Amino acid sequence: MVVDVHTHRPAVVAGVRQVTPLALILLAFLLVGSLYAVYTPDWQAPDEPAHYNYVRQLAAGRWPVIEPDDYDEAYQREVISSGFASQYTVEPFEYEDYQPPLYYLLQTPLFWLFDGALWPLRLLSVLLGAGVVVLAYGVAGQLFPGRPWLALTVAAFVAFLPQHVAMMAAVNNDSLAELLIGAILFLLLRLVVVGEEDLTQRRKDAKELRKGIGEQWSLIFLGVVLGLGFLTKVTVYIMVPVVGLGLAGRYWGRWPALGQAGLLVFGPAILLGLPWWARNAAVYGGLDVLGIIAHNQVVVGQPRTAEWIVLYGPAGTLGRFLQTTFQSFWGQFGWMGVVMKPWVYRLLLLLSLAAVAGLGWALARHRPAGQARLPFAILASTFALSLLLYLAYNATFVQHQGRYLFPALIPISLGVAAGLSAWLRPALARWPAVAYLLPAGLALALFGLDLFALFRFIVPALT
Repeated sequence: MVVDVHTHRPAVVAGVRQVTPLALILLAFLLVGSLYAVYTPDWQAPDEPAHYNYVRQLAAGRWPVIEPDDYDEAYQREVISSGFASQYTVEPFEYEDYQPPLYYLLQTPLFWLFDGALWPLRLLSVLLGAGVVVLAYGVAGQLFPGRPWLALTVAAFVAFLPQHVAMMAAVNNDSLAELLIGAILFLLLRLVVVGEEDLTQRRKDAKELRKGIGEQWSLIFLGVVLGLGFLTKVTVYIMVPVVGLGLAGRYWGRWPALGQAGLLVFGPAILLGLPWWARNAAVYGGLDVLGIIAHNQVVVGQPRTAEWIVLYGPAGTLGRFLQTTFQSFWGQFGWMGVVMKPWVYRLLLLLSLAAVAGLGWALARHRPAGQARLPFAILASTFALSLLLYLAYNATFVQHQGRYLFPALIPISLGVAAGLSAWLRPALARWPAVAYLLPAGLALALFGLDLFALFRFIVPALT
């Protein structure tokens, strides 16, 4: 059989054109993430010594257990204020010992291979962060298949948000947690966006169905990813009701199918999480299957919100909460001690207001309807649950860190992309190519800000 390669060339060229911009974003992310990993001074990322010490204990053959002497507020303040001077050791930083083990088990071979060096562990986090960028692009591509520039905008925001780059370049289980949350969103949206008509059509073609994974295996795989999330970080637990919402919307009215789907998803997830929960119940006692009660009893001395309300008043506490949350979402580095110049935050505030106003305008013009409601509800609930978890945490402890919203970074990025693109709508009708200026401009601006923040603020302040 003779194949005319020329007939396939347009499809190949089109495919390359679609993949190339994402590849450029990934390469740029790997570059800037590696720079942060190498040039950020040791331990100068939130909680990095405690996450590192979890790996160190595993590498030594000891399974971490959080204990009363794992947190010393006075000693930690002294070490951090000294800039981690050489006369101090970070070994007492062990207050992350309650965390699930998966991220640290992945890091342990690197610890052995490089004799405990910090930078290889940071670079593995960068690689996991690259996976988050790819999944963000995939989620957006499913929702907006005819607008690849919108998916590129989402990928660019996730890749080059300065605080996100800093966290992805640190030893911290956030990178794996975000990767798994992104995978859950991708798989769940793939399930619900297909729609009943598409599924029926695919079932008519037996050959195509045999090639595919099959709906049941897709549900099982979704459950496995959720279970891996149980073994990674507590923040992934917000995806349990999100997955439940997606399954309910997908199979509503077909109760046997809904029950089977729930069993196929939550069965593997529970089986994966059960050994860890049983271990925690045995170690910490009672119903503390997540180790959080033990953790909260250990971290004595952390500033409490009630104390701040007495000290600053309700309005003063709220003002500090809002300002620090905003700044640390975009970029407040080190142990929250390195801020950028005020004019940088003012420009970022203008960008944020433009995105919010544009999103409001877009939703007012085109509210989700029909099959679009369920994907929108999945993304909105992911953001809402992440926000509620952040607010609940700050109701007890003073933890005004915008990075705690990063479990919902993909929905946030979709909102940013949709909001900013709304301002281009008048020009798109006449010049469709203008759309690609949005991801290109956003990527270049944030990439430049990443380098500026690293070499103008982070390195000089922390070295």
